[in-house]
Amino acid sequence: MLTKFESKSARVKGLTFHSKRPWILTSLHSGIIQLWDYRMKTLIDKFDEHDGPVRGIHFHSAQPLFVSGGDDYKIKVWNYKSRKCLFTLLGHLDYIRTTFFHHEYP
Repeated sequence: MLTKFESKSARVKGLTFHSKRPWILTSLHSGIIQLWDYRMKTLIDKFDEHDGPVRGIHFHSAQPLFVSGGDDYKIKVWNYKSRKCLFTLLGHLDYIRTTFFHHEYP
């Protein structure tokens, strides 16, 4: 094991690595998303707008964005620089289990 990060509050349901920075995003059963710097071994930020577990999480490869999806049937697109949710996609009829950005389209 290279490094161990512990979240005492909830189980980790998903994670993603940033393509250029030493960052990991974790999505938790509590609905919180955590941004970690794995080189410094520090928690950088928390994002908390989901109601329930967040299962899917993914960094955009070129933009300062990430996408999340969870048991609240919502997909959210975030800007990690402004630390805000940009928009929420509604209308899903079941849990969101995984999320990804398309490799060519924004």
